[in-house]
Amino acid sequence: MVDFAGWEMPVQYSGILDEHKTVREAVGVFDISHMGEFFVSGPACAAWLDSLLTNNAAALDVGHAHYSLMLNERGGVIDDLIVYRLEAEEFLLVVNAAKIEEDAAWMKSRLSEGVTFENRSADFGALAVQGPRSGEIFEKLFGQRMPRERNRVLEIGDGFIVTTGYTGEKGFEWIIPAAEAAAFWDRVLVAGAKPCGLGARDTLRLEMCYPLNGSDLSPDHSPLEAGLGFFVDFSKLSFVGKDALLAQKKSGPALRLAALKVLEKSPPIRPHYPVFLDGIQVAETTSGALSPSLGCGIAMAYLPAAASKPGQEVEIEVRGKKFRACVHKKPLYQKDP
Repeated sequence: MVDFAGWEMPVQYSGILDEHKTVREAVGVFDISHMGEFFVSGPACAAWLDSLLTNNAAALDVGHAHYSLMLNERGGVIDDLIVYRLEAEEFLLVVNAAKIEEDAAWMKSRLSEGVTFENRSADFGALAVQGPRSGEIFEKLFGQRMPRERNRVLEIGDGFIVTTGYTGEKGFEWIIPAAEAAAFWDRVLVAGAKPCGLGARDTLRLEMCYPLNGSDLSPDHSPLEAGLGFFVDFSKLSFVGKDALLAQKKSGPALRLAALKVLEKSPPIRPHYPVFLDGIQVAETTSGALSPSLGCGIAMAYLPAAASKPGQEVEIEVRGKKFRACVHKKPLYQKDP
């Protein structure tokens, strides 16, 4: 068990490699109760969210969800989050655990008329069921087929189901009343899912090049630098950070978050390891791990834009020794067709 944003979280149960393989080949469950839940409602709530977030909340259909980002005036990332549209005038936002209080204060300080904001993070737990066999778990739990479409939102009982995840596999996330979370966890295990911890969560998401807030995303880097421009709707009239992003888009980002694959046997890659180009340090890793699926070290780092194209060779220094690596097209891991 380790401290994670003020929570005691399990690094592993049966072992990181075993849990990682389970999610890639069968089905695992992660306790994600540390995530925050904000409810936003009222006649002006969609327009208000659009003034604060990069994606287009007003265009989101009821019963659907999407990924979005909250920026500072410089275009840096405060937090990345999932926006769920529950009703025409009601949204649920799921935010990162370490950012709950900061996000809530930031949003409430910009509250406008016709909008109600509630931080109900303490009221809810959440489970993420992930893997090719997640549909079987869904049917056992709810007596119906799991929606094939990604980013669908269902209300079942006092909870919410959404077909999203952080592993690159099929699955769903189940937001439930906190008082019932332990019992629901047991139900998922009885249905056949294997418990998984933070270690497998990190290797799974890194193989898919999903960024981690506080590591790969920060107030000092923009969505354009992070390769998340797809989630920025520049057609919106205005949102916090838009002017800075427009300027960066015009000039082109000086840095880009690149995926790296180590070309030789090395110790595990960790965050903050120096990255060298032609003998000169140009970056440090933001995330790093040994990829169970690929059998080699993988990482991400903000490289100079000119050196961020696939095929570019660099070196990563580990324990005083440099190991060859190359920029790889995202994602690092791809399933066989």
